[in-house]
Amino acid sequence: MNDRQHNEHEEIYSQMLKAGKRTYFFDVRETKAGDYYLTVTESKKFINDDGSFQFKKHKIFLYKEDFRDFKEQLEAAFDFIIKNKGEVVISERHQDNYVRPQREENAEEPQKENGSFTDVSFDDI
Repeated sequence: MNDRQHNEHEEIYSQMLKAGKRTYFFDVRETKAGDYYLTVTESKKFINDDGSFQFKKHKIFLYKEDFRDFKEQLEAAFDFIIKNKGEVVISERHQDNYVRPQREENAEEPQKENGSFTDVSFDDI
């Protein structure tokens, strides 16, 4: 493998953010033309039934021509969430005193057959 091929896959800059069960990686890489782009990878550890584990990863690639629009849309989404729900995290997992709202009495329950869920074939849909 020559140096150029090796550099195409090498990270120029990398940051990691651990967030609960997820880890995010922000990696700057180099294009074949010598420009930089960003990959954002979400990695989450899953434990299989046999006790073994695997990491599931999701990756997005961001190129410079999209940075401004991406940043604006991300900031707009953040602003919307903070404006409508505030900065306090609302969940069982993050708050010891969290109380789940009561379901409405006439809310529909999933259809059950003999105490178990009904099998549905996706071919029927």
